[in-house]
Amino acid sequence: MKTTGKIFLALALLVAAGCAQQEKKAEGKTDRPNIIFILSDDHAFQAISAYGGRLVQTPNIDRIAREGAIFRNALVGNSICGPSRATLLTGKYSHINGYMMNEEKFDVSQELFPRILQQNNYQTAWIGKWHLGSLPEGFDYWRILPGQGHYYNPDFIEKGGDTTRVPGYVSNLVTGFSINWLEKRDTTKPFFLVVGHKATHREWLPDLQDLGVYDSIQFPLPANFRDDYKNRVAAQHQDMTIAKTMRLKEDLKVHLDYSKGPVYSRFDSAQLKAFREYYEGKVSKEFDQQHLSGDALLQWKYQRYLKDYLATARSLDRNIGELLDYLDKTGLSKNTVVIYASDQGFYLGEHGWFDKRFIYEESLRTPFVIRYPGVIQPGTSIPQLMVNIDWAPTMLDIAGVEVPQEIQGRSFLPLIKGDTQNWRKAAYYHYYEFPQPHHVYPHFGIRTEKFTLARFYDQADTWELYDLEKDPGEVNNVYGQKAYAQVTDSLKQQLQSLVKEYKDTAAERILER
Repeated sequence: MKTTGKIFLALALLVAAGCAQQEKKAEGKTDRPNIIFILSDDHAFQAISAYGGRLVQTPNIDRIAREGAIFRNALVGNSICGPSRATLLTGKYSHINGYMMNEEKFDVSQELFPRILQQNNYQTAWIGKWHLGSLPEGFDYWRILPGQGHYYNPDFIEKGGDTTRVPGYVSNLVTGFSINWLEKRDTTKPFFLVVGHKATHREWLPDLQDLGVYDSIQFPLPANFRDDYKNRVAAQHQDMTIAKTMRLKEDLKVHLDYSKGPVYSRFDSAQLKAFREYYEGKVSKEFDQQHLSGDALLQWKYQRYLKDYLATARSLDRNIGELLDYLDKTGLSKNTVVIYASDQGFYLGEHGWFDKRFIYEESLRTPFVIRYPGVIQPGTSIPQLMVNIDWAPTMLDIAGVEVPQEIQGRSFLPLIKGDTQNWRKAAYYHYYEFPQPHHVYPHFGIRTEKFTLARFYDQADTWELYDLEKDPGEVNNVYGQKAYAQVTDSLKQQLQSLVKEYKDTAAERILER
C-alpha cells in the first residue's frame, strides 16, 4: 500500500505541475524572456543624458540604463540606416549580407534571426521604420513605414493588408501600434518585438507639443566645430557641413512653401496652422530681423538645427516612457528584456557636420542600453567594444536558441555577466556609399580602445590614424609620424587579420596593393 500511495502521490504532483505550467503559459509567463528592441534612426549618443550628454535630459532612455546596463563603446560596422538594419537582422557585415548601401533591395530569403526565433516558438513582430527596400519576412506580424516614412500622417503597410494613411505623429503612432500588438498577441508564447522609430531622421519635424521647447537654450558649440580638416583628404571633400550643406528652407524651415512637396501636403489644418505660426510667425521673422551672414549665420543654423533635432528626440524619449509604463502596468516588465539603440550615431556639429558615415566617433558609436530583469545588475556600465553584428546572436542567446555558425557576431551576454576574457580588442568597420548623398569616400578600418585606423580608397587613396586618448576630437591625423610607427604596424596587422576573419575580399585586395 505504501508503494501504491507513493505512485498516486507522484502522479498527482505531475498533474499539478502540468496544470501550473498550462496556467503559466495562459498568462504569458514563460521561462524564456520576451524581448523588445526599440530602434531609432540617427539618434546621437551625445544627445542622451545617460551618456553624459549635457544638451538635454532623456529620462526614459536613462531609466533603461539605470535599471540595466549601458554600453559605452557600442559600435556599428557601416554607419548608415539600411545597412545597419540588415546587420541587426543577420548578425553579419554588409559585404556578407549583401546590403551595403541605402535604397537597394535587401535579400530577406537569407538566414534572419527573427525567423530562427519563430522556429523556436517565439512570436515575432516589426512595427515602424523598416527601410530595406523589400517587405519583412521572419515576422508573424508587421506594420511598416514605406521607405523613410513621414513624420505627420504617415502611410503604413500592414502584413496581409493594404497601405493606409494614418492621422497623427509618427512616434506616437508607432508606440500605439506596438502596444496594440502586445495586447492582442498570443500570450502562450514568448515574443520578440522591434519598435522601429523614424525619429530623429532629417528633416527633424517635432511633434506639435514640442515645437519651440528648447528655444530659450543657447547650446554650446562642440570643441571641433570649426575644424579645418588639415591633413585629412576625405574630410576636406565631404558634403555634410552645417555651413554649406544644411538648407535654410527644407532643413531649418525658414520661409518654407508649405504648399509644395509630399511632406507638408499631408498636414491637416491644425498641424499646418501650428507649423506656420511657429516657423513663419516666429523663426522666419526673427531670422529676417537679424540680417545674418558669415560666422553669425553659421552659429544661427547650428542653434536652429539642434533645437529641432532635440525637440524631435524629446517625443522619441517620451514614447519610450509610455511603452515602459505599459510594461509595468501589465506586469510584462518582470520577464521582458528591453533594449534601446539607434541604427548608428550622428554628428551634432562636431567637425562642423550633421549626418554620419565616417568611422569617426560620433557616427561610429551608437547608444545601446539594455534592461534584463534578474540577469543584469542595475547600473552596470560596460566599456568593452561591442559591434552591431553582436545584436543578433545576443537575441538568440537570450532566447536560449543555438547561434548559427555563419553569424559573424558574438553574444555579449558574457560581458553582462562579467566575463570579459577572450573578448574582442578591435572592431572592424567598412563604409561604401559614394558619391551621393554626402560625398564621403568609401573606407574601412578598425577601432581599438585607444586608436582608430582608417584606409580610404577609390578617389581618396589615404590612411588616417587617431590617438583617441590624446585627440578625442579626431582632428590630428598622426599617420606617418615616426612616433606612431610601431603602433601603426601593429594596427595594420590587426586590420589585416580582421579583414580575413570577416571575409572582406574587397578590402583584402586593397590592402594587397
